[in-house]
Amino acid sequence: MDNKDSEAEIHPLKTEDVKVQENHENSVEGRIISKQSSRLSRLSRWRTAAFFISLFLCLIIVFAFSFIIPCPERPVSERTWFRNYDNAVAYQFLAIEDVNEDKVQDVIFAFKAGNGSSSFNGSCLEEGLPSPCAFIAAVSGTNGRVLWERPAAEEVQWLECGIQQLGGAEAPGCLVVGKPASLTAIGLRTGEVRWRQSGDFGANYTVLPPVSVIPDVDSDGVQDLIIFIATGDKIKTFIHSGKTGKQIGSTGSLDMDGEARYIRLNLDSSAYFLFHTENSLYAYSLKDLYSAATGMEIKLPGLEQDPQWEKNIDRTTHRLSLLSPGGIRYLAKIPGRSRENILVVSSEMATLINTQNLQTLWTLNVSRVVSEPLLGYYKPDVLGIVLESEIGPNRKKVMIVESGSGAVQWDLKLNSRVESPGPATLSTADHRSTFLIWGEYQAAGNETRSRAPLQKLYLFHPSYTNVLLELRNSTDQVIAFSAALFERSRHACYVLLRGPQPGQEPGPVSLMKRKLKEDVSESRVIWLSQVAVDSEQYVRDRLYRMRFHSRV
Repeated sequence: MDNKDSEAEIHPLKTEDVKVQENHENSVEGRIISKQSSRLSRLSRWRTAAFFISLFLCLIIVFAFSFIIPCPERPVSERTWFRNYDNAVAYQFLAIEDVNEDKVQDVIFAFKAGNGSSSFNGSCLEEGLPSPCAFIAAVSGTNGRVLWERPAAEEVQWLECGIQQLGGAEAPGCLVVGKPASLTAIGLRTGEVRWRQSGDFGANYTVLPPVSVIPDVDSDGVQDLIIFIATGDKIKTFIHSGKTGKQIGSTGSLDMDGEARYIRLNLDSSAYFLFHTENSLYAYSLKDLYSAATGMEIKLPGLEQDPQWEKNIDRTTHRLSLLSPGGIRYLAKIPGRSRENILVVSSEMATLINTQNLQTLWTLNVSRVVSEPLLGYYKPDVLGIVLESEIGPNRKKVMIVESGSGAVQWDLKLNSRVESPGPATLSTADHRSTFLIWGEYQAAGNETRSRAPLQKLYLFHPSYTNVLLELRNSTDQVIAFSAALFERSRHACYVLLRGPQPGQEPGPVSLMKRKLKEDVSESRVIWLSQVAVDSEQYVRDRLYRMRFHSRV
């Protein structure tokens, strides 16, 4: 301090200059700091403004999507609806497809009448057909409203829907095989006729269902069709263009030793058509059928031959030596580990054949099976087969058989009519199935044989192995019956088509869709054993809450 003071006294002017310089430096630093703080303050205001603008825009978008832009409406399905026709007969066809693309399945069926419903003015005469004629109709699965209706033929021999690329269109279509011989392609979405072709199937012919879609053999970019027509002991084969309906090549002929039916097997890169009469099995590769119709060899996917199968097919008669045949009633495809296997149901037994080596996997003694084998799940993810066999006059036995071993998992005896509909299954969320069975249950000791059996619909689920739910009692003639999930993994329903059939006097025809839960809530609980595990209302409530699952 002394040194500074003494220096200040010696050089007073110098000290003043230093102070002035220090003040100047401080002033400059202040201005710099002020400018920096001003910039930071301005930047902070911009950031705040950007944040609130972004927040405001987000709120506008949320408001628009919530209130201004309407959400897609989910169709509200009626629990039960009816579609009635007077002075008509109905054909034994029911197809379940999403016709109007509302993600709810719709119903397609066929009936014969002088006029269609009042919703449509189409008539037989407008289509150049005599009256009455056969109509194809699509009905909404939500409320039973007619989506479209089309006079298609004088009589319907077969109806096949869901065929992709039919007529070259992107949307699927339906093929109507009519009588007199005709083929009509109808668009699934609108019911418009895409093409119509007349044919020459011969006299007294019967169509062997189903119509099979085959690879594009005429190179027009659209899959083609093969149709089998039975006339006596001969099976005629017709290959038609899926795009135009015109016949490709000539008509082939297959010799059989009686009335025949068939299934199609897809074996890796080859396709085979397996025919059966009462006493014989016949096998034809798609390659053989195509070559016979066109006289040409062609290499396409699905037109190859399986060496193992060719070894077992007689080249002259095309008989297939799988097992000693006799009284064959049904053939069915059963999914296996790597490919489909064949279930051969004869008058005395059921036999599962491995399609890779054509060896027997198992046999089961079962007599006089009366309905097509049906697939379902008794155990979680373990495939089962439903077989209904006749065990006496107006009596049948329903069995659920494990597909892997042939073991009987569950069985039930019922009174049954000859014309009783076959069973149906619906997949449930617990990886099992609900089984819908027609018949009349009578407890042991209470059987009555003096009257005709009633026609009742029962529900069975493996979670209650000793319980049946009686859903409804139908006194009308049931022509066709089907069950399906009308929406993905929900809305389990069944469809009934009732009324007179072709050959009978015309009368009222009724198509009904019924939500399964409505019948479950009003059902009658039947205990198959004397032991009641839960109360009847608890059983109804639990099965009412059961969830369903759409398997891929």
